[in-house]
Amino acid sequence: MDKLDVRGLSCPVPVLRTKKAIDAGATELLIVGSSQVSKENVNKLALSQGFKVDIKVDNKDIWEMEIKK
Repeated sequence: MDKLDVRGLSCPVPVLRTKKAIDAGATELLIVGSSQVSKENVNKLALSQGFKVDIKVDNKDIWEMEIKK
């Protein structure tokens, strides 16, 4: 499983990086971020692309999201 670290980045950068990884053929990704807005937007993107989403860690400072096809 590939890891994508988008901590400290503001939207739309986390969404664009996630989309780039998906377009490159990733079927499993662990995405780590810090912005709650980015979490919501990455989640929406993953669902719209047919991925299952599992939030592993979710607190005010950091979140981890695992997406799988």
